[in-house]
Amino acid sequence: MYQSFQEIIDIEKNTGKSFWEIVRDDDCKEMEITPEAAFRKMEEMYHAMKSADASYDPILSSASGLVGRDGEKVAAARRNDALLCGSFLGLVMEKAIKMGESNACMKRIVAAPTAGSCGVLPAVFLSLEEEKNYPAEEMVKALYVSAGIGGIIAQRASVSGAAGGCQAEIGAASAMAAGGVAFLLGGDAKAISHAAAMAMKNLLGLACDPVAGLVEVPCVKRNVIGAVNALTSADLAGAGLRSRIPPDEVFDAMRNVGRMLPEDLKETGKGGLAATPTGIAFRDNLKTF
Repeated sequence: MYQSFQEIIDIEKNTGKSFWEIVRDDDCKEMEITPEAAFRKMEEMYHAMKSADASYDPILSSASGLVGRDGEKVAAARRNDALLCGSFLGLVMEKAIKMGESNACMKRIVAAPTAGSCGVLPAVFLSLEEEKNYPAEEMVKALYVSAGIGGIIAQRASVSGAAGGCQAEIGAASAMAAGGVAFLLGGDAKAISHAAAMAMKNLLGLACDPVAGLVEVPCVKRNVIGAVNALTSADLAGAGLRSRIPPDEVFDAMRNVGRMLPEDLKETGKGGLAATPTGIAFRDNLKTF
């Protein structure tokens, strides 16, 4: 498991291997399998994301009744050309909400990197494949890039809301997706790293404040901002913009910010939106909602 973006940048420079190949080769070494077998495993992961997206049920609501059916509302607005963001971003928003709702409704999803942030990567990748006609093989390579970024974040900081706040879940997912998109746009390891860093910088310090301790509010809708943030960050990197703070330092800052966040803002359901009068009322009596 790589400890830094700089390691991968250096390997790319010295070997000519792409970011995704470097991550795949490390995966092969760790699991003691062939490159072909490793690629098939990642391909299966991507197909699982597709299956989870396709199985969305527009009439389901979570057991709490707090989330459900909103994904279909966004879909209807997109079909009616009623979204200021346009059709493509509308599709991203739709898929992010649908996946988050499916998680809350106990349907099968892919944790990427967590269940609470499961909508970010699929929303971005599936929408790009659908709208921009990226080959399926390239999408799997992009997923390798995202996985490598997630590994670095896990090594340098955390992908747990309980340890680092929601920046470790939605923030990490957004950084992972941004790097994957930067790859699809033709970016090298440096561009990928900076896309991930810019995505994280935008969500640095994000609180984890689930109402009633459920991964529903505000978690589901936060998947939307994570997905859209990933796309804008990748576009910035693709245009040649770079983070003034080096990527590895950005994720070190993320680790330090997570440590400084009070416990009430780290998945305890005691602070932030969970501590509002409505949040408290919901916690105390779910049946009233």
